[in-house]
Amino acid sequence: MADILELSEAIATHVQDGDFVALEGFTHLIPFAAGHELIRQRRRDLTLVRMTPDLIYDQLIGAGCASKLIYSWGGNPGVGSLHRLRDAVEQQWPRPLQTQEHSHADLANAYVAGAAGLPFAVLRAYAGSDLPKVNPCIRFIECPFTGESLAAVPALRPDVAVIHAQKADRRGNVLLWGILGVQKEAALAARRVIVTVEEIVDDLQAWPNACILPAWTVSAVCHVPGGAAPSYAHGYYPRDNRFYNAWDAIARDRDRFAQWIQRHVLETEDFAGFRRALDRSSREAA
Repeated sequence: MADILELSEAIATHVQDGDFVALEGFTHLIPFAAGHELIRQRRRDLTLVRMTPDLIYDQLIGAGCASKLIYSWGGNPGVGSLHRLRDAVEQQWPRPLQTQEHSHADLANAYVAGAAGLPFAVLRAYAGSDLPKVNPCIRFIECPFTGESLAAVPALRPDVAVIHAQKADRRGNVLLWGILGVQKEAALAARRVIVTVEEIVDDLQAWPNACILPAWTVSAVCHVPGGAAPSYAHGYYPRDNRFYNAWDAIARDRDRFAQWIQRHVLETEDFAGFRRALDRSSREAA
């Protein structure tokens, strides 16, 4: 049975400096609240992995939480670059950031290998790609049965996986739906799993085979309504496209970014406080 904890307690208990951490969610159900709590608790030297680093990783990197990023695409969806990520890579601000780039299929298979307890993943990939020239973790092996050349990549085994979902019951069984990325695979590959949810209910009322993360796979469940905002949670709230557009200007300037993090994250007690601070900023700008 998973523990039902406040998010601050879950992060304090399960995430330590130097950990290998995955915050997964694709298009929606992105765990912004958990990312902010990592910033609030000033975690350092994290190795972060995510198939699609977007705004929450820009914030974590700019706040100095990360020393390494493993990823397969990075950007502000529909807007442009992640300026804090670029500054860390190009100018080593606020600290140097190692990067390791893969393809989507590569990372997805690496999570699956980690979940299966295998040392590496094998896939047909990278023909004609230059990525293997810059990433020594992408290697090639010969199939012992066909002689075919296949790509091999190390399995991903995060210390902690963090995801956001729609519902959990009081035992810690988790239900999520809509567009899915690699949340299940990341959770099953990780040693510890934190799930923030919109609701904790007595009965999930789930259809057969719908609960892909039973309680025994989860370390902690945290009730954080709105915990994926400004991304969306299917069935609960829409994506805040205005915030994604506004982030481009905030993140371009170091001082403006630092002031934004200080006011909206470090000076707030929790994610509800962040959302209140963000509402005040929006009213002031109107």
